[in-house]
Amino acid sequence: MGERISRRRMLAGAGAALAMTMEVDWMTEDSHAAAKPRPETFRYCLNTSTIQGQKVPLVDEIEIAAKAGYVAIEPWINEIEKYVEGGGSLKDLHKRIADHGLEVASGIGFAEWIVDDPERRKKGLEVAKRDMDLLQQIGGKRLAAPPAGATEQSDLNLAAAAERYHALCEIGDSLGVIPMVEVWGFSKSLTRLGEGALVAIQSGHPKACVLADVYHLYKGGSPLAGLNLLTKTAVNHFHLNDYPGLPQATITDADRVYPGDGIAPLTDLFRLLHEMGYEGSLSVELFNKEYWKQDALTVAKTALEKAKAIAHRS
Repeated sequence: MGERISRRRMLAGAGAALAMTMEVDWMTEDSHAAAKPRPETFRYCLNTSTIQGQKVPLVDEIEIAAKAGYVAIEPWINEIEKYVEGGGSLKDLHKRIADHGLEVASGIGFAEWIVDDPERRKKGLEVAKRDMDLLQQIGGKRLAAPPAGATEQSDLNLAAAAERYHALCEIGDSLGVIPMVEVWGFSKSLTRLGEGALVAIQSGHPKACVLADVYHLYKGGSPLAGLNLLTKTAVNHFHLNDYPGLPQATITDADRVYPGDGIAPLTDLFRLLHEMGYEGSLSVELFNKEYWKQDALTVAKTALEKAKAIAHRS
């Protein structure tokens, strides 16, 4: 009897020790998994506004973007126009961009496609068509479509805006460029993510999508969690930045700071984008006048390094 009890105790003790070992191993494995950085999957783009104040020519901005480590560039339409007016060839510009290992993820234009006035809207669509034509000639794939011309209008009919966006998308179809409904937090129309999403959804166009921006989501009062309701095709380009702890009513574009230097929930944003299978570009878009006083390449590199540091922690 004594020997039997002793053996029982020995086996029970061995089982407990084995269980403890397995638990420790599981906890160790789990903690390692938690600490392991997420593989880099985001495609980073340089919006040329970030170094706009340095008055760098577009051809030099391309070289800066490549040297800094970006995979894409997002120029402003007026820069492309200036390049052409100076005698530059769009074919040569396309080749230069490709030779630097970059793509044109998007372009920034301000066509008045959304306004109520029929004549202004007609001219706005003509401007948009010209902008898209410039972009596609240098390999551009998308065009920002903000509520230009309607920023002071608080009674914009969103159903009508959806029809107008559909017409804009049809022009894009003819040129192979996708216009993105851009949310502007300071505007009185398309202020919030939900409004931009409504216009895109109600347009009924298969390529309809929304362009969101970290700063504008905060400025307009759009909860970050709202992105959970959108798919990776509904959001395929994103403006990345950060902002300091200033009130929504007074904060401006110029207050944007490097990713990670402000209070924006960027870790949550990156996790959310990972969960939705996001495959688009993250375009660093800043307007900080202090950065404009610095070396353009240094600013571009710093922005990318800080963005990747957050991504690795997400």
